[in-house]
Formats: sequence, C-alpha cells, structure tokens
Amino acid sequence: MVARKRKGLRHANLEKLLNDNPLQTDGELARRLGVSIQTVRLDRLEIGIPDLRERTRRVATERLQEVRSLSDAEIIGEITELTLSKSGASRLEITENMVLRKTAIARGHHLFAQANSLAVAIVDAPIALTGIARVRYRRPVALGEIVRAEAFVMKVVGARHIIRVISRVEDEIVLSGRFYIVAREEITDS
Repeated sequence: MVARKRKGLRHANLEKLLNDNPLQTDGELARRLGVSIQTVRLDRLEIGIPDLRERTRRVATERLQEVRSLSDAEIIGEITELTLSKSGASRLEITENMVLRKTAIARGHHLFAQANSLAVAIVDAPIALTGIARVRYRRPVALGEIVRAEAFVMKVVGARHIIRVISRVEDEIVLSGRFYIVAREEITDS
C-alpha cells in the first residue's frame, strides 16, 4: 500500500516536472526524483509519456507554427520556447556530422547557426535578416553535448532589433553574442 502511494506520488512529480520542462532527459529526471533512469523509463511508459525525442518533436512543431521569419528547415536546433518580439530558446544536440573528426569538438559555425537562427526567429516580421553579429566562443563543445540557447530582445529601434543570445551546456556558457537583426515587411529593390 505504501509502495503504491509512493509510486503515485512519483508519477505526479514526474508529470509536473515534464509539464514545466518537457525537454528534460531521463537522466535529469532520475536525478531530480532520486530514482534510477530505468525507473523513470518504466514510469513514463506506465503513464503514457513519450520519450525525449518524441516530446522534443512535439514542442518544436508547436513552436514552429509561431515563427514568421524562417521556415522550419532554416532553424538550426529545435525551438523549445518562443514569445515573438520578446524571447526564445532552442536545443541542439551535437552529433558526429557537426564535429571535427580529429578532436570530436563541434565546429563553431553550428553553434553560431543555432544562435543566429534563434535570434532571427523571435523577430515578429515576415523577413528578418542579420545585419551584425558579435559572438564570443567561451569553450569548446564536444560530441554528444546538448547546447541550450536562450535569446531575448534587448532593444528595438525602428526596424532594428538588438538580441542577446547565450548558449549553455548544462550551466556553463559556451557562446554569448549580440545580434543586430533588421526586420522587413518585404524585399525592396534598391
């Protein structure tokens, strides 16, 4: 009886954690709940919660419907949060085709592309173009690491948006940047 009650409480906590952030890994959930990864997997199956890959796909699909300036194929990473003209977040898992063969370190243009596409995506305009980007790489990112980028609009002056992006692996900053994005209603011939 006590075990059943504990299990029910654990299921409720698992659902709450995933409602707050559906992109947590089974390992992260296991640490937060104080159980094994296998227990989290079994609990997810019992209560019908899909694995991380499916949860990520669902969140990305929902968020992409809001983006006006890019198509889903143009976004690098998976958008996990989006409030147009305010802020956004994305997730990028570093895979073998993104790293240097000799060192297994991610090539910088992948990190830049994630940050840049997120900055463009949060601009509420049919066309948004990067005018200037100032980025600083803080540390190398290795194969298998997950980069979470967060962007927020710092200032808007006319059609120009200044957007700050910070990319992290766990709690460590790996890239920071300021993007100057120009919003357009249409392409003009000049």
